[in-house]
Amino acid sequence: MGAGAVGATCADNIARKELAEELVLVDIKEGVAEGKALDLTQTASLLGFDTTVTGVTNDYSKTANSDVCVITSGIPRKPGMTREELIGTNARIVEGVCKSLLQYSPNAIIVIVANPMDTMTYLSLKATGLPKNRIIGMGGILDSARFKCYLQKELNCSQHDLQAIVIGGHGDTTMIPLTRLASINSTPVSNMLDADKLKQIAADTMVGGATLTKLLGTSAWYAPGAAVAALVESIVRNEKKVFPCCVYLEGEYGQSDICMGVPVVIGKNGWEKIIDYKLNAEEQEAFNKSADAVRSMNNVLDTLVA
Repeated sequence: MGAGAVGATCADNIARKELAEELVLVDIKEGVAEGKALDLTQTASLLGFDTTVTGVTNDYSKTANSDVCVITSGIPRKPGMTREELIGTNARIVEGVCKSLLQYSPNAIIVIVANPMDTMTYLSLKATGLPKNRIIGMGGILDSARFKCYLQKELNCSQHDLQAIVIGGHGDTTMIPLTRLASINSTPVSNMLDADKLKQIAADTMVGGATLTKLLGTSAWYAPGAAVAALVESIVRNEKKVFPCCVYLEGEYGQSDICMGVPVVIGKNGWEKIIDYKLNAEEQEAFNKSADAVRSMNNVLDTLVA
């Protein structure tokens, strides 16, 4: 849902990986989803995939019986705009899309990409009444990929050898890169980088989205699209991968009645288990402060959720 740059890139990755027999793009703007679906279809013989890709304008009946629905719908962040400033417009869009999807695919797992993502995930859960395991916010996967990128640039290593995770809210001031737990082939990166350098890498990670928005004039799309596809792959192939995702907490990590990024096992049923990383006192304090900021945005939803 949403055939803009992020949605189309997500679809491109899903088609190439053949994660679905049929992939449907939906957009509000006449012809956009149809055009991008046709463009993608014309790459099939060149890239060697057999996924059927179709596009429709606001016709949710074409999405009937979907297993996974990805919502990228909403206005993108512009230079100088925070994710928080998006809430009023995107909340109404996301709530409407969720209800339209579930009318035709009542058993679908819903992946939220629209910003502010933590609040949109919470809204989707409350507005739909779905079991908590079927609503997943993608943000932590993207943030962790950016964390690895900045670590790789400093260490001059392969990103594939890095283990690094970002938890907390998906915002410039709310995400928490866990530098203490970052490692390269089981060796803590703190053995190779001093505290000041790690602090700078964490800071760069936190403004990773804003940095790209400033350079591009709009939100990024390659990394977000790839992050969504990795999440979808673990669902449809039941891979049981551990990803940091925004999910509903009921006491885990000291928080309740909130959706935030924590490490979870992802499989065919959506998110299946929260992994406890045993945060130290400093990390837990940062997580609590992040929760306070996310909760303040969620309070705006009181007038939006029916």
